[in-house]
Formats: sequence, structure tokens, C-alpha cells
Amino acid sequence: MYLTKEVKEEIFAKHGGKAVNTGSAEGQIALFTFRINHLTGHLKKNRHDYNTERSLVKLVGKRRSLLDYLKKKEINRYREIIKELGIRK
Repeated sequence: MYLTKEVKEEIFAKHGGKAVNTGSAEGQIALFTFRINHLTGHLKKNRHDYNTERSLVKLVGKRRSLLDYLKKKEINRYREIIKELGIRK
């Protein structure tokens, strides 16, 4: 499996502050970005996997709503996470 417990802890430790801080918006956005990148790679190989495509669209929507929330509440945290993850080109 591509997303093990150790990988999740590492993502939350890097972006959420602590490995146990799984509720932070930055940590969740980073986790969604990791999953989105994995699913994008999968879809490049398997073009007709429509269930995965639907899951990818749902994940992008969840990440978008978290980013909108963060942008509304604290614009500096929003700018930092965008820069760290390289979401906007």
C-alpha cells in the first residue's frame, strides 16, 4: 500500500506541526495532495479507470474547500502551504 502509517505521520509532522496533529488544515491539505499525486500517476497508466477518476475529483474538491477555508481565515498560512506544496503554478 502506498500510504502507510509512517508516511502519514511524516506528512503530518512536516506540515501539521506534530505527527499527532491530524486535524490541522495544512496537514490535511498535504495528505490530500499526496493522494492526488498518486492517483494522477495511476490514471496516466489506466485511462479508463473511471472509479479512480471520480475519487480524484472528489479529493480535489475536498482540498479546494480546505484551501478556501484557510484563505478566508488566515491568508499567510494559505500562502505558505501553497508555496510548500507547489499547488499553484
